[in-house]
This record gives sequence, structure tokens and C-alpha cells, in this order.
Amino acid sequence: MALVYDPAKHDVEIVHAQFNRLIAELIKGAINRNTFQPWEIEVLLDIQSCDIGDLSQKDLLKRYQRAVQRSYEKGCKMPLKLSEYLSSLKARRDALSASSPNGAGVENQIAS
Repeated sequence: MALVYDPAKHDVEIVHAQFNRLIAELIKGAINRNTFQPWEIEVLLDIQSCDIGDLSQKDLLKRYQRAVQRSYEKGCKMPLKLSEYLSSLKARRDALSASSPNGAGVENQIAS
């Protein structure tokens, strides 16, 4: 499901600032408000539903925030979801793994 975006209600710069504020609050571990835009709730629910395994949540959120920044620079109007970001990372890992000799993965490419 795509994030709800209505150009009449959402200015790209405002959405970007709100996203950065939301992620900063999550990184700090304290959300100090009780009013959210519908798209912010979708982002929060998506983050909650993602299984991040052994990854550090703060580090992952910082990398996710940078990925969203890059997508804004490319013209995206709304932030991608964390699940979409994680899927793109997995697809990139799989592609690197498939293209390396003997299927040994990124480790061989880095070592050579």
C-alpha cells in the first residue's frame, strides 16, 4: 500500500521535515507528541512490523533516514517505508551474491 499523499495537503519540504523529526524522535527513544499525520502513522506501523533481527535499531533508522533523503533528492514525494528499504537491501545483497564467483557473496568481492 502506497503512503497517502495529497499535493493539496502535503508540501514535499514539510513532509521531509516531519519525517526527519519523526525518525529523530524514534532514535532518541521518546516521541513527545500525540498528533500524527496519517502517513506518519503508516510509517510507524511499518517500522513496528519489520523484523530487524540483530541489527541495531538506531543505526538502521539512521541508514533508513539517509535512504529516504536520497529518494527525496531523486524526486520522491513521500518517504519510502522501512519494509521497502529493507527489501531493496536484500535484493541488492542477493544480486551481489548471485554475480560473485562460486556464489560466495560480498565477502569475496571485498576481499579481492
